Order: sequence, then C-alpha cells, then structure tokens
Amino acid sequence: MFLKLAARPCLVVGAGNIAESKIASLLEADARVRVVAPEVTEQVLSWAQSKKIDWHQRTFQHNDLEGMFLVVGATSSRELHEQIFEEASQRGVLCNIVDVPELCDFYYPAVVQRGALQIAISTAGLSPALAQRLRKELEGQFGPEYEKWLEHLGEARKKLFSETLDPEKRKQLLHEQASEEALDTFRRNRARSKGSA
Repeated sequence: MFLKLAARPCLVVGAGNIAESKIASLLEADARVRVVAPEVTEQVLSWAQSKKIDWHQRTFQHNDLEGMFLVVGATSSRELHEQIFEEASQRGVLCNIVDVPELCDFYYPAVVQRGALQIAISTAGLSPALAQRLRKELEGQFGPEYEKWLEHLGEARKKLFSETLDPEKRKQLLHEQASEEALDTFRRNRARSKGSA
C-alpha cells in the first residue's frame, strides 16, 4: 500500500540519526511533520529553523498524537515506544516503531524510484539489510530511462482513453505499449535522438 501523505500531519518522536532519515522521507512525501524530542541532529535543527518541520523541544506527551495521521517512534526507550504504540492504537493513528516489528502498523520499505515508478521491497521488518541489498540490485535493473518511459506511457494512455475504442482492444494496446519490446524501441529512439542532437 502506498499512502498519499501530502499535507497530512505526521509525528516523529525522537530526532537522532535514525529518526532523521524517517523525517527526511516524510518531508519528501510532502507531509506536515512535527518532531518531539529534547535534542536533535544538526540536520533536524536546520529543518526546524527553516520551518520545514515543527519541532517541540521536550519529551513525548500523549496529546502529541491529537489529530495525527501517523507516528514514527525512533528513541532508545522500549517503554516509551510501547506507550506511543498503545496510545496511537487507541486513537486510530498509524504507528511505526523503528526496528520493533510487533509495534508497527506499517513498515518503511526499501524503495527504487524512477520518477512516478516506485518499486517497494519489504521484509516485514525481518531483514532490512536484505531489503537494502535487493533495492541495490533493482536499481541496476531499472535504470533512469524508466522515468521518461513511464511519462511516455502516461501520455499514450491518456490518448487511448480519449479515443472511442473497444475496452479489450484498449487493454491489448496498453499491454503492448508496456512490453519489453516497446521499452527496447523507446531506448533505441532516445539514443538516436540524443546522437543527432
């Protein structure tokens, strides 16, 4: 499941190096990020100073979850993590306690991103290291050209849906356009156009 987080209020409890990476991914998704932590890394401080995040310099309080869509717990306290998870569950707030799968409603996948194409790898928290290795392999398999090809496919799809076509014929054409052969043709055409430029 891919969640649309744009403009959604998200809470991160903790602001060390691990929390910093979670904050970064939430910012990348255009979430509204609040951070609760007595101390922060230099990067988190920079985000706070530039108003990219809302930092509350203190320890977690239960009402910090009020109105939140999701919460990420990234501290060194198991007891605090259990409190966050329990309170989030009672409030219907999605919760991820970093590196504690049993205290998670969702996991952060390793992601290969090529424009709108996203390939997510999850091991349900059992081996993030394996997910990272597979991500690196897939990055080699799905090169940067996929971003432009997907844009091309999106335009072609819009065009097909603007025409009056039999639904089965449209489906067949869409699958042909997304085939390996079509990708090879797209790559050759781009290489030619770059060579002549």
